This record gives sequence, structure tokens and C-alpha cells, in this order.
Amino acid sequence: MVSEEQIQQWADEAEAGYDVEEMKRRGRGRPGRGAEPMQVVAVRLTAEELAAVDAIAEREHISRSEAIRRALASSAA
Repeated sequence: MVSEEQIQQWADEAEAGYDVEEMKRRGRGRPGRGAEPMQVVAVRLTAEELAAVDAIAEREHISRSEAIRRALASSAA
């Protein structure tokens, strides 16, 4: 839940204006993983498969996506 105080802080910030050049330097979205554009691929997993992926991700301290990428890389090797 957002507090009234947080809403007021956001409103104050908006009223003061934003440094557009700073915002442009930061860029948008997630940082890239390499030089080539990436594609999003939808994959259907059973509850058991998803639980296995999540367990690996948690154990390795990586994202679900990274766990899947690593599994694909190791099976292709």
C-alpha cells in the first residue's frame, strides 16, 4: 500500500520537474545481455517442472530465466 506521505513526495518531485537529460542517460527497461537483441519465448511448464526450475534458481541465487538459459546451454553442449 502506498502512503499519503509517498504520494506527496512523488507529487512534490513531479512539480519540481525532472532532469530530462539525466533520465535519457539512464535508458529504459532492463539492461541488455549482449550485443544482439533478445527475444521473449513463452514456454509451458507443469507445476513440477516450474518448481524444479525455481528450486535451482533459488539454490544458485539466479533468476528463473537464467536457470532456464543455463539448462539449455548445458543440454546443447
